[in-house]
Amino acid sequence: MTRTRPSYLDLPEGLYSEVPTSRFPDPTLFAANQEFAKTFELGPDWFQSPETIAALSGRQPLYEGAPIAMAYSGHQFGHYAPLLGDGRAMLAGALYDTSGHEHELHLKGSGLTPFSRGGDGKATLGAAIREYIVSEAMAALGVPSSRSLAILTTGERIMRQQGPLLGAVLARTARSHLRVGTFQYTAANHDEDTLRALADFAIERLDPDLMDLGDQRYAAFLTRIADRQAKLIAQWMSFGFIHGVMNTDNMTLSGETIDYGPCAFMDAFHPARVFSSIDHYGRYAWNKQPEIGLWNLSRLAEAMLPLFGKEEADQIAAAEAALKDYPAQFKTAWMAAMAAKLGLDEASDHEAFIEETLSLLFEGKADFTRAFTALTRYAHGDSPSAFIGEFEQADPARDWLNNWEAITDNPAQLDASRLNGMRAVNPVRIARNHQVEVAINAAENHSNSKPFHALLEAIKAPFVEDSALAAYEAAPEPEEVVQQTFCGT
Repeated sequence: MTRTRPSYLDLPEGLYSEVPTSRFPDPTLFAANQEFAKTFELGPDWFQSPETIAALSGRQPLYEGAPIAMAYSGHQFGHYAPLLGDGRAMLAGALYDTSGHEHELHLKGSGLTPFSRGGDGKATLGAAIREYIVSEAMAALGVPSSRSLAILTTGERIMRQQGPLLGAVLARTARSHLRVGTFQYTAANHDEDTLRALADFAIERLDPDLMDLGDQRYAAFLTRIADRQAKLIAQWMSFGFIHGVMNTDNMTLSGETIDYGPCAFMDAFHPARVFSSIDHYGRYAWNKQPEIGLWNLSRLAEAMLPLFGKEEADQIAAAEAALKDYPAQFKTAWMAAMAAKLGLDEASDHEAFIEETLSLLFEGKADFTRAFTALTRYAHGDSPSAFIGEFEQADPARDWLNNWEAITDNPAQLDASRLNGMRAVNPVRIARNHQVEVAINAAENHSNSKPFHALLEAIKAPFVEDSALAAYEAAPEPEEVVQQTFCGT
């Protein structure tokens, strides 16, 4: 296997720490993402080699040298933590895709690091399964995301609140694991030269075209990050996704979704829906995600201020200018996403109708995904009864449908482009919480990985109709509804 040093090691040493390799008793491959591995021209045999097992379990990095844990700070639920860092993870190397782009190989649950803060540095199999499934579901939906490469069980049980649970390591990749918190940590603990080195490294990795802008590149980079986040959060919300823990240490500069902990897709629509067991006040609810995105970006801007000029007034002006378009960028992305889901002409202003749609979903206690799937099927010629049947009361749904038909002139003028557009953004299947729990329970308590693999198969082509997978379209029965999700730490 080619040993590949991550370019993160080009940064000043104070931004990371070396960590000891793991000593797990029996690392065993539980899941391998063979299809994704082709991105890096890795064949099926790659996962079977002892050297690969050693690399993916944290026994040895992909390069000559010690693995590292990245340092960062973060606002956690609004409260600043000056030192967080990879407390149960390590950067084990880099993989290069067929286009020559670097992807960092990151291992979650690989053991103690200098940033473990009293924890054991390990992860449960259940937490690894949840991140593997949901991150792959997001990628299949077309949402920028870290990707799951493999899960390895460690051969030990680790203590959690629920009791002893199977230990595991999740091997994931991302274009970059740089976070808002990375800049917060650097600004608070290092000089301006180090902050500038970090910023230049990030720009060269993510937006190299900005290097031609001279000193203006830093403000332009902040604008580029804001644009990515606005579009990302609009995508999340259009699929009913709730990240659950949008702390500044969980927000990447690359615009990739990362750190899937208490994440979930909504079943019945509620704009203030929260799943995370620790989000007691709804800070990261579905409808709060856009404003939290801006709040996090403001913390990034504060950390980058020294790069925006020598005078404080100039720094603040540059930061404000870089972020001023974020609300409009989000609104544009959100309206475009919802227009596509509804088969509307994007050139027209449909804000009021979109709000009316969300109100109908909420008041009718409709399943977010199933309602849009039924509408898409109706637009393609199915009976309207399936759509109306998704709501507790038929009359409001029927009235809304009449209004929708008038706006779209369905079926006479809903052209093939918009019909196909609806199919391309309204998934038939998502990684539903109760199905994820079934997969976790089977693996943890019965050593049965079949539900895990079956769910992965069901969500890999989420927009494609397949009657054989109809069971994965179903909303949960009342006794199956998942009310809370957990971080796994």
